[in-house]
Amino acid sequence: MLKPNSKIVIASANSGKLHEFSTLLANYQLTAVPQTDFGIGSPEETGLSFVENAIIKARYAARQTGLPSLADDSGIEVDALNGAPGIYSARYAGANADARQNNHKLIQALQGLPLAARTARYRCLIVLMHHANDPTPVICQGSWEGYVSLEPQGKGGFGYDPIFWLPEKSCTAAQLPIAEKNRISHRALAMLELLKQLSLETIN
Repeated sequence: MLKPNSKIVIASANSGKLHEFSTLLANYQLTAVPQTDFGIGSPEETGLSFVENAIIKARYAARQTGLPSLADDSGIEVDALNGAPGIYSARYAGANADARQNNHKLIQALQGLPLAARTARYRCLIVLMHHANDPTPVICQGSWEGYVSLEPQGKGGFGYDPIFWLPEKSCTAAQLPIAEKNRISHRALAMLELLKQLSLETIN
């Protein structure tokens, strides 16, 4: 079990995720260090589910650094596309696609459908490995319901945020203040569940 002031590795090279993780962990007694600080890359994500990929990433970072590691695998699931892009969200438009290209492909796939038929959710699976051979990693899940907008709006966030429409907020995820996003997002909910399971308290 993690103790206060423990150092953990964030098993991601995604700058957007790293920023969100550091913000979410800022008030907790943990020292979070990105894997890039250790000069290690990311393993091939060969899993067939979010949880499998998160375990692969967390185990790799723990093995390479000798420290506990935290990894997430997340993406957007669109009901009209039978859950796609899902685990392939980051490379939906190709192995080297950027967020703009992924968003464009998703918009094209949903052309002609009314908003009511474009239901979607962000899903996040977070895994904490205490060590590389941890047989019982802590696994937490969070989801965030919304719709796919056919018109990108907002400059905040990353990934599919400019087209992830939140009807209760009348805006996209990219238009939300960062503090609010870090309170209600799929990653925030998964992180809060993880911190609850670890019985960590805020330092404020």
